[in-house]
Amino acid sequence: MMRSEHRGRRPLAAVAGAVLCAVLAAGCGIRTTSVPVDAGPAPSRVPCDMPAQDGGAQPGQSVAAEIYLVCNSQLVTVDRTVTAQEAESGRLALAAALLDELREEPPAPERQAGFATDVPSALRVGGPRAGDPKDALRLSEQPEDLTPEALAQIVCTYTESEQLVQDGTVLLGGPGSYAPRGYLCTAETKARPKAVPTLGAVRLS
Repeated sequence: MMRSEHRGRRPLAAVAGAVLCAVLAAGCGIRTTSVPVDAGPAPSRVPCDMPAQDGGAQPGQSVAAEIYLVCNSQLVTVDRTVTAQEAESGRLALAAALLDELREEPPAPERQAGFATDVPSALRVGGPRAGDPKDALRLSEQPEDLTPEALAQIVCTYTESEQLVQDGTVLLGGPGSYAPRGYLCTAETKARPKAVPTLGAVRLS
């Protein structure tokens, strides 16, 4: 009789032991399965997506402007401001102010969203020389010596301003004796800034 009772208790003891082992395993952080679990990629911020900014240009003090930065291998506009004096002082002052914005490293939020600039920090812009078209701008480096991305940034930024374009193109030269050339900002230029910006047919008289 006692032998039969002893046999009946053994399955209960085995079940209790299994439950206890499972509890201990969970409490000690022991992996209960060797099958890998795919939880998907870690969440990340969408590149080139900047939150809307409050405020903006203050009337009478600054003027809203847009410049082109490189993001995700494309050109994307970001908002900037230039002083009203720079915007109203003529073509050269406006061109210099926009170039200053292009030369500056983007602020941290823009960098985190994937924005960058390829325009050299030492680049400068000046007015036309004798014999140049009156609308020409001369850079401190030959335009063709800049990286295609940098030239595309400058061309597309300048074409956003009616003061800086002639027949839809921007006339750019360098410090050398070469004549200024006209550059167009096209949809392809924005989508593929690594390609040389399109040359435009411009009357140079």
